Amino acid sequence: MTIPAQGMDHDLYRFSPLPKRPPLQWPGGARVASWVLLHLEFWELEPPEGAHSDARFKGGRGDFFPDYRYFTQREYGNRIGIFRILDLLDRHELKATVAVNAGACARYPNLIEECARRGYEFAAHGEYQNRMITSDMSEDEERGIIDAATTAVEAATGSRPTGWLGPDSGESTRTPQYLAEAGYDYVMDWPNDDQPYVMATTPNLISIPNQMEWDDVQNLWIRHVPNQRYPDLVGKAFRTLHNEGEQSGRLFGLSLHPWVIGQPHRIKYLAQALEDISGYDQVWRTTAGEISRYFRSLDPKP
Repeated sequence: MTIPAQGMDHDLYRFSPLPKRPPLQWPGGARVASWVLLHLEFWELEPPEGAHSDARFKGGRGDFFPDYRYFTQREYGNRIGIFRILDLLDRHELKATVAVNAGACARYPNLIEECARRGYEFAAHGEYQNRMITSDMSEDEERGIIDAATTAVEAATGSRPTGWLGPDSGESTRTPQYLAEAGYDYVMDWPNDDQPYVMATTPNLISIPNQMEWDDVQNLWIRHVPNQRYPDLVGKAFRTLHNEGEQSGRLFGLSLHPWVIGQPHRIKYLAQALEDISGYDQVWRTTAGEISRYFRSLDPKP
């Protein structure tokens, strides 16, 4: 497939400015398809030599080892923080798409059960949070990670995952094609749009953009945005997308990391944000997988 030389320097999808697209109609005339992305992750205390992690994190090793403070701060989310989030989602009758890695599948069966009994959807999230996929890997290494993560999620949940989120959204240029060949339906690594779109893989993947501008880690941890601004960021983003969705449907994804937003001094701000955005009508409150399946039913073209 030949793709015009517009947009980014790759041929994974075509450049598509929003005003040139036909209007997107969500079920029931909804203006916004709204979904929650809940991260269920295991971080290794001592990743193997050569493992890559996001440069904005220490990756588990500081100037000394073992750095238990760094490691257990993230573990807090799986021991304490996630239950605060689950309570809020229950209160608003919201289902989540759970991005779970292979390490978490093995170590937190009780959390898998908590999510499964709520009817949540599971997406594969790599092997370990501090082992990103990069172009430094061989083809066999990358395919092996996808296979291991897929197998782990299927064994833990009883269903083969159809969605993928890379650890810290890490990919090589080959990753989308490997995911398509492995039977995946959608990928959440590309925060470049307010609507789903088709990727140029065989068979085609659907990209469900994981919008990072109101992600809790991006704002509260990396950018050091004051905690009290979080509900306003979420609310303003939702309002803008809801207004724009009158003309053509929009996506709103709320990405939550229990070790960040599940902290006792932050959870009230998530409560405020959910209270705000739950007051809107003409909203399809759904999951990433349901969005992908519906969008695919519209027979979109790559």
